[in-house]
Amino acid sequence: MPSSTDSSLSRRERERHRRRQAMLQAAQSVFAEQGYTQATLDEIAERAEFGKGTLYNYFEDGKEELLFATFDEVYDDLHEMIRSTFEQVDPPSHSFREAFHELVVQSFTYYEEREELFLILIREAHRLCFSTDVNKAAYFQEQQQRMIDTLAPAVEAAVEEGRIASLPPQSLAHMLLEVVHDLVVRRCLTERSAGLDEMPVCAPGAPLLRDPEAAADFLTALLFDGLEQNSPSSSTS
Repeated sequence: MPSSTDSSLSRRERERHRRRQAMLQAAQSVFAEQGYTQATLDEIAERAEFGKGTLYNYFEDGKEELLFATFDEVYDDLHEMIRSTFEQVDPPSHSFREAFHELVVQSFTYYEEREELFLILIREAHRLCFSTDVNKAAYFQEQQQRMIDTLAPAVEAAVEEGRIASLPPQSLAHMLLEVVHDLVVRRCLTERSAGLDEMPVCAPGAPLLRDPEAAADFLTALLFDGLEQNSPSSSTS
């Protein structure tokens, strides 16, 4: 998506982009606060300080188009996070293991910085994944496959170099991404239901949910060193 300050755009194009972003941000705030079902275009338009007719000029399908534009933004962010993190893998200076550790930390950071967006993804994507509308369900399958395809080449390279177990790269990439996603989702749900500040320090998983570095250390050790005492050490993975 072009920046509103992109000098290659005309003033009219920059203004149109600015308006579109204002509407999208307003919709994201309303979706996060009320959920998609309860949100109304009237409230979104009021929050964005535009008339509802103007909103339809930018988002012809109204509320649903705003929702999927939000999904596009989140998935684009996550795709870029995976791509930029693993393109830096260059053993031995920066290993696949180190890149995975960095991905966990960045995923937690993304949640903290874009909490509204992440909340919408968790709440609404889960609902739509099981929709009877095959096109909507297919959208999420395609986005998931896009993430897997981005990570899989780095996984395949690590397998070929003997740094990780010889397992199917696509399946392994899928598993790694799901583990990270599930832990971040748990943090989000815990914070929403009870609050991390109210969570006892001794509660199961508390250190992992409070501290991104602790979460990254734990997941990296579990996945790369394994559970058995005689599994390969991190220095040989």
